[in-house]
Amino acid sequence: MTGVRDGETRLIFLDYSPLAYKLFIWTVSAVLCGIAGALYVPQVGIINPSEISPANSIEMAIWVAIGGRGTLIWPIISAFAVNGAKSFFTAYFAEYWLFFLGLIFTLVPLLLPNGIMGLIDLARRKKAAAGDSAE
Repeated sequence: MTGVRDGETRLIFLDYSPLAYKLFIWTVSAVLCGIAGALYVPQVGIINPSEISPANSIEMAIWVAIGGRGTLIWPIISAFAVNGAKSFFTAYFAEYWLFFLGLIFTLVPLLLPNGIMGLIDLARRKKAAAGDSAE
């Protein structure tokens, strides 16, 4: 899968079919989404059209953008942080929650293009560079 993501033309040159790998992963993700949807309804008790609103999709994109696309744990942590902010804002500033969500949706890609994980990587590189220059 890394080869398909990073060097699709190289895989084609090596006589592999990236289409088959992409189709397989897409099918697996669709099955997982179907299972998640089937398990969501008994958990919540009812499903209605507001559950598929654009705000919910934007929230999920923000979870990944804040956490960083290269890992699995940071988007999960950012999901808890965003949902905590949602609970706070809807309790105290209900009419401003979507404005806050839009602000995050706009500023995170501009200021943190690689998310929190990008900040951590940057700090590690600076620490390593400072350690190398000190020696």
